Amino acid sequence: MLAYGAIIISAVGVAVCIARYSQRGLGLSSTERLGVGLGAFCGAMIGAKLPFVFSDWNEFLSGAAWFSNGKTILLGMVGGYFGVETAKWCLGVRVRTGDSFVVPVAAAIAIGRLGCFVGGCCYGTPTDLPWGVVFPHVDPLPRHPTQIYESIFHATCAIVLAIVLHNGWCRGNLMKLYIILYAAYRFATEFIRPEARFLGGWTAYQFASIVLAIGFGCLWWRDARLMNKVQLPSKSVE
Repeated sequence: MLAYGAIIISAVGVAVCIARYSQRGLGLSSTERLGVGLGAFCGAMIGAKLPFVFSDWNEFLSGAAWFSNGKTILLGMVGGYFGVETAKWCLGVRVRTGDSFVVPVAAAIAIGRLGCFVGGCCYGTPTDLPWGVVFPHVDPLPRHPTQIYESIFHATCAIVLAIVLHNGWCRGNLMKLYIILYAAYRFATEFIRPEARFLGGWTAYQFASIVLAIGFGCLWWRDARLMNKVQLPSKSVE
């Protein structure tokens, strides 16, 4: 548990350091930066817990569900996105901040998933592949180290999105792109996760991934249209 805690603290520290660099040009005051940061943190924590809070009615009513184990990164990312938007609305911030969060978040999750590996949670299904890992508290079977897979995915996203951000590509929509990419990744890797299966043999995370990919794709399309309208030059009157 000490190693897990140390890794999570390191992930938060790395995210804060990168965010300080990536948000330098936003022109936000100290109060606005703090408010937006708190919005991101609170939104992510609430989103990450929601599926587990509502999965047990008795614990939901008692409030114990909020303090029990279990979090989901997929909805944590979505909660963080809307937490930032809510904080910006409350503070009257009109600056687009999503791009400045995408690399810090990806780097933090990449490190945080190593904590999951050390802690022995979020493991995959049994495998015969040579890199299968035995989690003794589960069973003696080698399993997919899905925590490592995901760490590699987010680390790759952090590097690629940093390059995209540096070159000014896809401006204003990088967080949406990141969430869509993660939804696609999560849909694919659910087939090697020991989750409960529902219609078509799909897990709840796969259904959620489809909904979120479509939802954030629509947000991207809406924002792109709005930006195009702003950038179109007005016609001169002759």
